[in-house]
Amino acid sequence: MTRPRSSTPQETLDKVRQALGQSPAPQAKPSTGPAPGERHEFDFTTLPEYEILKIWKAVGDITKIGNPFYRLHDGRAGATTSIDGRTIVNFSSYDYLGLNGHPDVVAAAKMAIDRFGTSVSASRLSAGERQVHRDLESALARLSGTEDAIAFVSGHATNVSVIGQLLGPEDLIVADAVIHNSIVEGAKLSGAKRILCPHNDLDAFERALRLNRARYRRTLIVVEGLYGMDGDVPDLAGLIKLKRRYNAWLMVDEAHATGALGRTGRGVAEEQGIDPAEVEIWMGTLSKTLAAAGGYIAGSRALIELIRYTSPGFVYSVGLAPPLAAAAAAAVDVMMREPWRATALRRNGQALLEKAMARGLNTGLSIGASVVPVIVGSSPQTVMLSERLLERGFNVVPAVFPGVAENQARLRFFVTSQHTPEQIDSVIDAVAEELPRLLSGSSFVSAIAGR
Repeated sequence: MTRPRSSTPQETLDKVRQALGQSPAPQAKPSTGPAPGERHEFDFTTLPEYEILKIWKAVGDITKIGNPFYRLHDGRAGATTSIDGRTIVNFSSYDYLGLNGHPDVVAAAKMAIDRFGTSVSASRLSAGERQVHRDLESALARLSGTEDAIAFVSGHATNVSVIGQLLGPEDLIVADAVIHNSIVEGAKLSGAKRILCPHNDLDAFERALRLNRARYRRTLIVVEGLYGMDGDVPDLAGLIKLKRRYNAWLMVDEAHATGALGRTGRGVAEEQGIDPAEVEIWMGTLSKTLAAAGGYIAGSRALIELIRYTSPGFVYSVGLAPPLAAAAAAAVDVMMREPWRATALRRNGQALLEKAMARGLNTGLSIGASVVPVIVGSSPQTVMLSERLLERGFNVVPAVFPGVAENQARLRFFVTSQHTPEQIDSVIDAVAEELPRLLSGSSFVSAIAGR
């Protein structure tokens, strides 16, 4: 996709060294390989990518800042969690409607284990179907408002495999600049011409299509229903007009939108009053609102049949584990039966957004659904802020470079229907108190140097 050239690992390492006042690392000499008959074991610690990790770990040790990633939780993580034996208010869970651990969801998973075991042991094409898979896919089609659906073992692999198989070198993919990595990787795999448009800029989408569409066999427009970094939504009606005008397919990734958008949580189509049939490809995950793991595609029967027999990530992968399929199907049922959960989530998201804005925090483009960022700017300061919040009893994992641009580093608050007004008020008060102290304090490099 058209974008500025990314830094190589060696260039990134040199930038890190420069920030720490060190000289660039000498260029490694090309390896000549082992002599004939000599045993050779490659040392991966010599890679520039690994040295970057070592330097950042050393920086954390010097500044006494803990690693904000891969924190060990003691049990189920919802609106609260336990870390190192402490009960922490948790704003880093995708359990948007509080269905992970719901009695009906747990019971469905246990019953599936008793009947089918923990695995189907092979691909569904080879090992055959289980009723639990068909029940899930029927539920997903009803949820999406489509003719059919198909479930994969991984949400990331769903996008990679489906996009990589449906498009080829003779095709065009036009996507939003902040689209999820799984879509970027699927587009790369396809070999199609790739164009990234500025975020939510319909004019840029139109220009890309007008200048390029005629030269390609198929064209796919890809957006997210609710953007996971910014917490905003696309203009779905405008995109539908464009795909009609230029004879393109439209694909919407609903990973964060399911449960969070629409009166009953059905997603961006319900939110914006759009007929789901207007969109060719709906994608979603089972790992967030639906309290399981995996991904799915929903659409016409012809699309789903095509994927069922041709998508490598489905044909050559083991079928979804029965307890996960049963848990997700039960979660859909509870979600539809208890729409108050979606109402509570939206109320909490709006409350956190309004509270943050009232305290002068930069919440970017968020509409106050399930994702509300607080943009800090500097990656090191964002990590330090996350650490200070943990000390005060709040788990908020940062999004830093290269996941976002260095000047756009942020804390991402994932709100659930189970958060209380007191938890929302207290975490925003904590951010509003700690952030000015960080910004007015000594620089990160000074902290490293001990000044």
